[in-house]
Amino acid sequence: MPAIEVKPGIYWIGVNDRTTDLFEGLWPITREGVSYNAYVINGEKKALIDLARDIKAGDLLNQIAQIVEPSQLDYIVLNHMEPDHTGVLTTLHRIAPKALILGTRKALDMVASYYHITEGVREVKDGETLELGPQHALQFISMPFVHWPETMSTYELHHRVLFSCDAFGGYGALQGAIFDDQRPDIDFYEQEALRYYVNIIALYPKPVLKAIARLADVPIDVIAPSHGLIWRGQPQHIVNLYQKWAEYAEAPGDPAVTLLYGTMYGLTELMVEAVAQGVAQVGLPLEIFDVRHTHASYILPYLYTRRGVLVGAPTYEGGMFPPMVDMLHMAEHKRIFNRQAAYFGSFGWSGGARRDFATLCEALRWNATEVWEFKGAPTPELLREGVAFGARFAQAVLAATP
Repeated sequence: MPAIEVKPGIYWIGVNDRTTDLFEGLWPITREGVSYNAYVINGEKKALIDLARDIKAGDLLNQIAQIVEPSQLDYIVLNHMEPDHTGVLTTLHRIAPKALILGTRKALDMVASYYHITEGVREVKDGETLELGPQHALQFISMPFVHWPETMSTYELHHRVLFSCDAFGGYGALQGAIFDDQRPDIDFYEQEALRYYVNIIALYPKPVLKAIARLADVPIDVIAPSHGLIWRGQPQHIVNLYQKWAEYAEAPGDPAVTLLYGTMYGLTELMVEAVAQGVAQVGLPLEIFDVRHTHASYILPYLYTRRGVLVGAPTYEGGMFPPMVDMLHMAEHKRIFNRQAAYFGSFGWSGGARRDFATLCEALRWNATEVWEFKGAPTPELLREGVAFGARFAQAVLAATP
């Protein structure tokens, strides 16, 4: 995509990545893609804010050259040191050796350890300003653990643009338009922003809320993150979403249910339909995931935002079906605590999954309302019991409403 002017003298010069399968080597983006948003400020002094992955070096350099010759850059501002933001740094440093690399103290330590660059770097302090000429000036705002300890954002004072780094970003390649007010499919980008938040940032809700509070008195016309849409139509909207998502860490979640299941030969899966029918009878929203075939990346946002979790899994070698155990361990890692939960599943000759469920619920601080194991294949009578089981659980979720 050609460079696009965000505000006078401020340009998006990012690149899309539609070939990487796993973001951070972990989270699938094969279908959705991702953008690496970088920005050039073409003032009397030339500043580049954020870079891209090393595999996009040629594309990024071509983008920069639409506005300014890369060798003529005066500053390279590193808001964050993760290699999807800085992978081009070694190449760019060779091309623009006079450009001063700016970052927090911890960022510069990482510049040395990741890229072995120790000359031509300067620490910037929280609140420090940098004049680029009469029309442009930058202020640096520390945002530690959103989501790495060295992270900062950069604020352009004259045009009120916040280069927010990973905060307020999301998955999803930019499809011909970069601004929120140009996208009729804004729901897609909002859902991908939530998935990105839960996958990447949700472990640090307090730093997120602290950063939002810090920005409350900053007049912002445009939020320009490092991934995803640039928010110029409704910049406060994405801030409000992040506020809501961060608050889920301490809240019980919305009155809705996520049903996770795994099955070996389809016996537990038969019961899934009955249990789901019971939940639906009570009228609660329900989302169903087969943990064998759905990556945790897509499941976590539902666990994170919904109050109720139903777990359907058979006993396997005296314990819970391993793909389900893996999924619940990921939920524990992401600190998805304080949910209402129940378990059901089939066993062959002796149960055992219920013991793993109890252990996992304790680690997750989930309130286990009911545990139900049945032997072999469900009979019509057992399926009717499954409907009642689902309805009881949905009522328990409603009763847990604050």
